[in-house]
Amino acid sequence: MAAININIDSKLEARANSVLADLGLDMSTAINIYLQQVVYKEAIPFEISKPKTTNNKTPRSELRGKWKGKVWMADDFNAPLEEMREYME
Repeated sequence: MAAININIDSKLEARANSVLADLGLDMSTAINIYLQQVVYKEAIPFEISKPKTTNNKTPRSELRGKWKGKVWMADDFNAPLEEMREYME
């Protein structure tokens, strides 16, 4: 077993640890999985690319269809308002 010391941004580490915990992994296991994939593929196991925009906004072309099936319009526009009113009483 070898120990590797790396420097990473503390905010990045916290966010990554949160995601990994949700997946049931710790940082060491995730890094070992990554390195194993590097060995299997003899390459970085994912595409590395520069962000497409400089203002950190997703281009409209990538947003098309993203909300499909997640947003709906009620047949009766007032129905959701009535449900909310009942909930609030």
